[in-house]
Amino acid sequence: MENEEKILVVDDEDRIRRLLRMYLEREDYFIDEADNGNDALELALENNYDVILLDLMMPGMDGIEVCQELRKEKDTPVIMLTAKGEESNRVQGFEVGTDDYIVKPFSPREVVLRVKALLRRATSTQFDEVDSQAKNILVFPHLTIDHDAHRVTADGAEVNLTPKEYELLCFLAETPDKVFNREQLLKEVWEYEFFGDLRTVDTHVKRLREKLNAASKKAAKMIVTVWGVGYKFEVDDA
Repeated sequence: MENEEKILVVDDEDRIRRLLRMYLEREDYFIDEADNGNDALELALENNYDVILLDLMMPGMDGIEVCQELRKEKDTPVIMLTAKGEESNRVQGFEVGTDDYIVKPFSPREVVLRVKALLRRATSTQFDEVDSQAKNILVFPHLTIDHDAHRVTADGAEVNLTPKEYELLCFLAETPDKVFNREQLLKEVWEYEFFGDLRTVDTHVKRLREKLNAASKKAAKMIVTVWGVGYKFEVDDA
């Protein structure tokens, strides 16, 4: 097999699981399945998956609860599968740490592309610019981003981020004081232009700030909202 990535597919509909397995195995991914939230959480905690495709609405423990419990232990990338009318649930999903979502009915090809994009971004943040030691660590007052170790520390305390939160922070921090609108961030960080929800950006910024704030209020304030435009990374020398 060319790929070694392991993907957990969670959905209570056999038809959807079979469809996703077929398309993902064509790309040489190793697939595990679960048809309910309890089994999904158990598998996710026992194994190191590269991506989890997680249905939102399931009997018993739903996708929100699974993601919430998972985030207490792991930062495994999660793509939520949601029905069209579950808009408020999607926002809630981002708030508990979902990295992306796909609306049913979906194109299996779109799922494959989203998985590849998420894997590529999660991997590239660890190994980009390895030829330049100076670029492997970004050091600011109150905040340090170590690309090689994939580690963020704020005033000496380690900050545990999901892959997408980490990528968002890195993207902003690499060009301090430059303002990015939500469309630009969707394109550069999430790698899609035409089918992104702008609130994806807002909810990730909110979670990123909350996690930074728990370690350092000054670090959290470096993520600045430019009202009516978007967000920027602002360095305060104080």
